[in-house]
Amino acid sequence: MAKAAAQKQGAPAGVLCLKITLRHIKPPIWRRILVPGRMTLSDLHLAIQATMGWGDSHLHAFEINGEQYGDPSTTDDVASERRLTLSTLARNGVTRFTYTYDFGDDWEHDILIEKAPPAHTAKAFPACIGGKRACPPEDCGGAWGYEELLPVLAEPANPRHAEMREWLGEDFDPEAFSVEDADASLAAFFGRKEPVADAELDLPAPAPRRKRKAVPPA
Repeated sequence: MAKAAAQKQGAPAGVLCLKITLRHIKPPIWRRILVPGRMTLSDLHLAIQATMGWGDSHLHAFEINGEQYGDPSTTDDVASERRLTLSTLARNGVTRFTYTYDFGDDWEHDILIEKAPPAHTAKAFPACIGGKRACPPEDCGGAWGYEELLPVLAEPANPRHAEMREWLGEDFDPEAFSVEDADASLAAFFGRKEPVADAELDLPAPAPRRKRKAVPPA
């Protein structure tokens, strides 16, 4: 007997829908995630890393209404990202803010708290429910370096093609994205399990993050 398709639904109470879009790249690279409102910015950083496909090997910071938030143990001049939840932002009328990863390459992400999330089949959270295009490779020079890299990868006759393919691997496809793989990465990172009754709003604890000693340039 054929398996019935999962019924789509809107986001339940207490769950927010975020669209995360990488700046300065066309066509856009983006992800859509559903997260518990009590998720902190610290956990959101980890969720972005998991769904975008970054390696969490550089510093980061959020900017909200001109205020910088991050990990004070690794980054100078930031308020603690562990004390601010997404529901607090939403209650205060914040609908957009930014997240920067790697202060050298400056990967800037626009984060939109969506008012009307699309229908979905997710039952446990956080969850990735959409996206487009592959995450750029780390340490490629940011958005402008990536823009220069793409034609090199697309043209086998380019003198740097073989070198770049060896670096990235033959399987790297800038247009590829799998929402199933991104959601699986998010689920594994947070130890997400299928809900029992209303337990889907309990946010699992993520794996401990690695300590970093570097600080961004003044």
